[in-house]
Amino acid sequence: MILYRTMDGWVVEADGRLHAIDGRSLDELLAEGDFDAKIRQALRGTAAEKLDEAKLLAPVGSQEVWAAGVTYLRSRVARMEESKEAGGGNFYDRVYAAERPELFYKAQAHKVVGYGGAVALRADAKWTVPEPELVLVIDARGKIVGYTIGNDMSSRDIEGENPLYLPQAKIYDGSCAMGPGILVRSEPLATETRITLAITRAGAEQFAGETTLQQMKRRPDELVEWLYRDQTFRAGCFLFTGTGIVPPESFTLERGDLIRIGIDGIGMLANPVA
Repeated sequence: MILYRTMDGWVVEADGRLHAIDGRSLDELLAEGDFDAKIRQALRGTAAEKLDEAKLLAPVGSQEVWAAGVTYLRSRVARMEESKEAGGGNFYDRVYAAERPELFYKAQAHKVVGYGGAVALRADAKWTVPEPELVLVIDARGKIVGYTIGNDMSSRDIEGENPLYLPQAKIYDGSCAMGPGILVRSEPLATETRITLAITRAGAEQFAGETTLQQMKRRPDELVEWLYRDQTFRAGCFLFTGTGIVPPESFTLERGDLIRIGIDGIGMLANPVA
């Protein structure tokens, strides 16, 4: 069952059909608990025969969006490489091995870009890459109730200059994309679940890569437990879980590029670069 947010409201794809949802908001559904059951109760018949991708919006209500860093070995290596001249490589090595994960605020809900929306490059950055990630959908009680696809746009030169610049490297208009919908599922995804990334420029592939959840060092429920320590999320929240696919140092995004991120069982998130 996949939950989509469209210009016409929330719809659910289940059993090969689209179903409209009554007036319940995502905030209400994540605040109340029993997310799966509440959605099924809210179904009110068949909607359109086919999902109109042009009408898709980011599948988010008023939730905060957070992110975890250095959860894959590939990410650890990349962060150490980008910050070696500034002497910050040791920080990322220590975070990867530490009990406490790196967690940071990523975006306000109204700044999240959905399927087909444009992501952006910082004007003062020279080296920007997408970071394809599994995103956890978490209810108010700290329970993982779903999954979506995320693109954590990152200005690697800014972050590499000084680890304290991470908020500027990660948080700006057009730096966060999620979609196309939410896979409603409380059980963990299989470790064999693939994450893929493809970047095209003028129709030609510039970079492609893939990884699996098996390569992620930290468990999703472990990240959630740390995030919810001494924090309250009354309408639930979203949590990016880190990336295991990093383009080479010679690559940077350019305006007009198209980024496609796929995750088995969820779908494909596609965004042009503005």
